[in-house]
Parts: sequence; C-alpha cells; structure tokens
Amino acid sequence: QVQLVESGGGLVQAGGSLRLSCAASRSIFSINAMGWYRQAPGKQRELVAINTSGGSTVYADSVKGRFNVSRDNATNTIYLQMNSLKPEDTAVYYCKLVVSVLSYWGQGTQVIVSS
Repeated sequence: QVQLVESGGGLVQAGGSLRLSCAASRSIFSINAMGWYRQAPGKQRELVAINTSGGSTVYADSVKGRFNVSRDNATNTIYLQMNSLKPEDTAVYYCKLVVSVLSYWGQGTQVIVSS
C-alpha cells in the first residue's frame, strides 16, 4: 500500500507559476511510472504528464513547454512545475504512482487560474 499526499495547489493569475508536490509513503526508486493527471469541472480526468522507469516522460500537448515533472528519490517526492499558467489549466490535479500492476492516487489538489 502506498499513500500519496499532494500539496502546492492554490489560486494564481494567468501567466503565473505553481509547483505541486506529491509525497509518497514509500520509496519511489523502483516504481514503474509516476505522473500527474487533472480533472476540470464537468470533464473527464486527463493525463498531464507521466514519467516511466525507463526515463521517458510524456506530456499532454496542452502543457508541453510549460509544465515539467521531476522527482526526488531521497524524499520520495514527485513534483509538477507549472509555468505560464492559463485559465484552462484550472482543475483538480492528482498524482499517480504505478508499482508493479497496482496504481495509487493522491487525494487531489485544486489549482485555479484567474484571467
């Protein structure tokens, strides 16, 4: 079992930046994949970015060049740096870890981007 605790969401003006954090209750060194998803009101949850154990990272087209995923194995934390935020980035953001065949989700953190 893995617990994930997200933080860093909030209200920001368009063009601003936020960094989301996701702290895992166990080592993330050997995970299969980690990433971030988001769900806007009335919409389905969608992939933002995912990083695999092979080292590759896939970003949604809508965030390429603005968002960056990183990880700190020493603190078992993954991050989502979000720059040049737009109102359409407003959503609840969730981190996800894949360990073997199991997926774990955080509780979500709200991001609101005002125009």
